Amino acid sequence: MRRLLPHPLLTVSLVLLWLLLVNQLSAGHVVLGALLGWLIPFATSSFWPERIRIRHPLTLLRFLGVFVIDIVRGSFLVAWLILRGPKRLRPVFVEVPLALETDLAISLLANTISLTPGTVSAKLSADKRTLIVHTIDTGDAAALVAEIRQRYEAPLKKIFEQEE
Repeated sequence: MRRLLPHPLLTVSLVLLWLLLVNQLSAGHVVLGALLGWLIPFATSSFWPERIRIRHPLTLLRFLGVFVIDIVRGSFLVAWLILRGPKRLRPVFVEVPLALETDLAISLLANTISLTPGTVSAKLSADKRTLIVHTIDTGDAAALVAEIRQRYEAPLKKIFEQEE
C-alpha cells in the first residue's frame, strides 16, 4: 500500500488545497484533485528521505488555530504600524536558538514565522541551531524570542519530534 500511496496525509492535503484553490466542489474537480494529490507525492517520493509522522494530532490542530489567529492579528498590527508612519518603527534582527532537530520541523518553523505578518525568517545557521528572524517592530527582542519558542517551536517539537 505504501508503494501506491507513499504519503497519504500529503495526498489528502493536496486534494483539499486544490478544492480551495478552484473554489468549486464538483465531481470533476474532486477527481482532478485526487489525481494531483496522488501523482505529486508519488512522483516526488524519492525526494522524501523519511516518513512524516505526526505524533500529536490535537497539538497540530491547536498549532494551526494559533497560527491562523496570529496571521489575522499580525495583519491588523502591520496595518496599524503602517498607518502610524515609518518613523515609529523599531525593526530588529533577533537570533532564535532552536531546540528542533528535524529538517521538517525547522522548515515549518521558518515558514510559519515568514507567513506571519511583521516577521520573516532571514537565515538558518549552518549547524541548524540558530534561526535569524527579522521583525518590523519590537521593543523587547527577548520577549519576541520567547514568544516564537512558546507559540511555534514547542508545539512543532511535540508534533514531529517527541514520542507519545
